[in-house]
Amino acid sequence: MDKTETKEKQTEVFDTVDRAVRSTPGFLFDFFFVLASWPILPSSPNPNLEQQLSAEDAERTKTSEGPLTATEDDLLKAKELAASMSLEQVRALMKNVLAIHGGDPNFPHVILQKIKEFMANDDVTENPEKHERLVQEMKLEAALITNNSPYAEVRAVTDNHDDPTLPVSTIRAWTIGIVFSCFVAFVNQLFSIRQPPIRFDTNMAQLLAYPVGKAWEKWMPKVDMRIPFTKHIINLNPGRFNNKEHMLIAIMANTSRSLPYTQHIIWTQVLPQYFNQQYSRSFSYIFLNGFATNFIGYGLAGLTRKFLVYPSYCVWPRSLVTIALNTALHNEENHPVKGPFGKIWNISRYRFFMVSFAAMFVYFWFPNYIFQVLTYFSWMTWIAPDNVHLNILTGMQNGLGLFNPLPTFDWNVLNFNETDPLMIPSFSTFNFAGGMFITGLMILGAWYTNTWNTAYLPINSNRVFDHFGNLYNVSQALDERGMFDLKKYSSYSAPYMSAANSLLYGLFFAVYSAVVTHVMLYHRYELKMGFKNLFRGLRWKRNKKQPESEQENQRATDGEYIDIHNRLMAAYPEVSEWFYFVVLITSIVCGVLGIALWPTYTSPAVVLYGIWLCLMFIIPIGIVAAMTGIEVTLNVLAEFIGGAIVEGNALAMNFFKSYGYVTCAHALSFANDLKIAHYVKIPPRVTFAGQILATFISTVICAGVIKFQMDIKGVCTVDPPMRFKCPSLNTFFTASVLWGTIGPIKVFGIHGQYKWLLLGFPSGIFLALGFFGLKKLMPNNRVLRQVHLVAAIAGGLQWAPYNFSYSFPAVPVAWLSWIYIRSRYLEFWSKYNFVLSAALSAGIAISAVVMLFSVQWVGVEIDWWGNKQPSAGCEGDACTLMKLAEGERFYPWWDPSKVPAP
Repeated sequence: MDKTETKEKQTEVFDTVDRAVRSTPGFLFDFFFVLASWPILPSSPNPNLEQQLSAEDAERTKTSEGPLTATEDDLLKAKELAASMSLEQVRALMKNVLAIHGGDPNFPHVILQKIKEFMANDDVTENPEKHERLVQEMKLEAALITNNSPYAEVRAVTDNHDDPTLPVSTIRAWTIGIVFSCFVAFVNQLFSIRQPPIRFDTNMAQLLAYPVGKAWEKWMPKVDMRIPFTKHIINLNPGRFNNKEHMLIAIMANTSRSLPYTQHIIWTQVLPQYFNQQYSRSFSYIFLNGFATNFIGYGLAGLTRKFLVYPSYCVWPRSLVTIALNTALHNEENHPVKGPFGKIWNISRYRFFMVSFAAMFVYFWFPNYIFQVLTYFSWMTWIAPDNVHLNILTGMQNGLGLFNPLPTFDWNVLNFNETDPLMIPSFSTFNFAGGMFITGLMILGAWYTNTWNTAYLPINSNRVFDHFGNLYNVSQALDERGMFDLKKYSSYSAPYMSAANSLLYGLFFAVYSAVVTHVMLYHRYELKMGFKNLFRGLRWKRNKKQPESEQENQRATDGEYIDIHNRLMAAYPEVSEWFYFVVLITSIVCGVLGIALWPTYTSPAVVLYGIWLCLMFIIPIGIVAAMTGIEVTLNVLAEFIGGAIVEGNALAMNFFKSYGYVTCAHALSFANDLKIAHYVKIPPRVTFAGQILATFISTVICAGVIKFQMDIKGVCTVDPPMRFKCPSLNTFFTASVLWGTIGPIKVFGIHGQYKWLLLGFPSGIFLALGFFGLKKLMPNNRVLRQVHLVAAIAGGLQWAPYNFSYSFPAVPVAWLSWIYIRSRYLEFWSKYNFVLSAALSAGIAISAVVMLFSVQWVGVEIDWWGNKQPSAGCEGDACTLMKLAEGERFYPWWDPSKVPAP
């Protein structure tokens, strides 16, 4: 059977689904794509090019019309393997696929239904000749899964082959990686206290490292040299600068940009307007605490590889953009693909990246500096800027933005929380936006009913207020030592929160219980296999006599299927779990010393507390992040538990928060880097060495920069040099006093105003159980299968100060990319989608840095309507529903017979 017959057969099988998808209107995409491709029209493909293509190239431009979501190249490579597979092998594989991907929203729904039909029909095994079409479809799908990734988005940017001889650990890669690690850590730390801050991200480092690597390739002499004190010979110029070297540099840069979270603790201790504890200026104190928080997370990331890195369902969508940029810079293959308007598109990934990057670099000057109305396009509020109700419903700065269909023209707004709609799966974007919209309606209800006196406050503020509606002055509740003073607190005020901020805490409580329940219900199988592999890896003695192929067969009989990336990575020696365990123990010791050797009045046990909290949540949160691209943070839970345990001691609560929250956040960031290395086939031991080295460099440099920043005259004051106003430190100090000094018991306890928000904990469990029950009752319901409760609740966590105007614009973009374009032009989408995401993000980052060091640095502003209108009326100064008269305060909520009146 030739390629055309195979194609026709697949089309016939899935023609019903295909017609349903193709019935979607396409004029929106056509209009969008004309605008997007206008800058590249002079070099765009010739409409007559298809007639000039060779037969092979023309065939390559075709894609599978069925729901296999595979390109023609993928199917042709899988066809040969499918012919050699037995029916028993296919059934064994599909049994494992159902167990792993049955609740996976990323896995194509139609394929899953076909697999269920195949497994449920016993007659297929007894009389396979009667079900030839179904058997062939399953063999093809089994071969596709075996020979590649089950996900089209992964196949789009990764290779299912590898060259183990390609040099990675070269002097070129290590030198450039170390230089960029130093530079990224220095710049990010130095400007982290600036308003606004300057951040050097991974794609910027990868982009700038490319010409450096190519210059080394061209100009460095090919000279052999011996490493001092060893017999190893290295070449200064190992040849062509390859993608693996480049990705190692990017991983090191990404690792080094994770600044020590304990810097916030150091700053609040040192500054005289805060705690004024000058012993915290010690370099040893800064380094030990920074080292501990950084490396504890890294040690835990390595120990969870079996759960978060190696399984195929752990896609880690954020990693795909980084890999796409790497592919665009190094992959010289440029196969033509069929795209919009019936044309053949042959622009290379690299050229597409550079054109898109340049276009965004120029365009970002308009919404960010020249014409800021493009960012805050609250056009409906311009009708009546002082109308409170109109602003609340449609405003973008001080409203909820619930009913503004066109709120922004700024791509950076769509990525406000790294939720790039081109990067994360569409179901994540839809759940995220849906959860945020439902929460917005709840916020409206709380505000208009004046629940918790919220009508006297701005509806969507993340600040804390007193009972006069003013910002909470924490100094009025502290004694001269900076400790809680009940008498002063009682004569001042209890803390009050806006409607959005209040419900935000309830949703945080709900998401913590929901994420654990969700993973236990939907991913029991994966957890079981992960623990089996973890215990297998912790054994002191391995069965060296057993060949790797037999070990894979044993794991397969235990209920696993080994995807292509795991099989290719088996060629490289693995890093033992004991290496990560040693790193973990070393960081614990540093953390204990960093707390015990100075008068912190904090128990060193907080280090173990942080590990305990992270161990409870890292696998559930990591699985959700790896599948959806949405990460749940533990900051609120760490504040809540830490504040309850050490009530009255803000510094101790800060240490609780650091070890409880950042340990998990860093662990997930490092796990994402491990997945990148896994996809690109960088040897695990090289990745381990690169991450360890970059983390150590970052810790040393950041500690040194903090020491330097402390001695800058006027730093963190109202009028500091270089705009070093330290906005994040002010927020951190306020939170530390509220949750550490005043404590969560007074806020959420039995007599607290916000005690009912604790119902979020059981609500998260009941919601997870409810949706699980619905999916069991209707297992074939396609809409229910795309509902991801944790992603939806995570969307609600974005309120205060962000609103729905930041979330909704991502919905049509996700639909255009992941549903419309992907279903019609899979080859086109695979070639350009993630490259476009990387180009837009890099263009914004470089443009922002250039803008900052040019016009913004010297304070040049453009004073005209396009920059003043976003702050007109209630969009400039937040309006409230109810007003307080002069000297009036909120109606007391406490019972004077039970608690002292604040």
